[in-house]
Amino acid sequence: MKDEHWNDHQDKSTYTPASPVKRTLAWIGLVYMVILVALTTYYFYNGTMLGNLGPLLAVPGLLGLGILLVVSWKTTGTPAKWAAISGAVVLWLIALASLPLGIAGLLSNFGG
Repeated sequence: MKDEHWNDHQDKSTYTPASPVKRTLAWIGLVYMVILVALTTYYFYNGTMLGNLGPLLAVPGLLGLGILLVVSWKTTGTPAKWAAISGAVVLWLIALASLPLGIAGLLSNFGG
């Protein structure tokens, strides 16, 4: 009797895994959560906040949005192939351009 009930329950299961786009957004959120925990831990340890981090905090979002464009194109077909690729390249170039500014801002916190 238990086996019949178990099989009946499996047939009625409506589990659907998350789409690749949702998983990509979750990874972007996870990266920002790790950054937030690191910044909070630094504040509790040293008693001061890190400043000038705007460009550095934009980098994971820009990289993630570029990846999101490519994943969305590969799974759903939208946006168009060249729009997705060119959008991703533009976002990655902006991230690459803001990375040195972010690193300089981060290092300005540790100057004597």
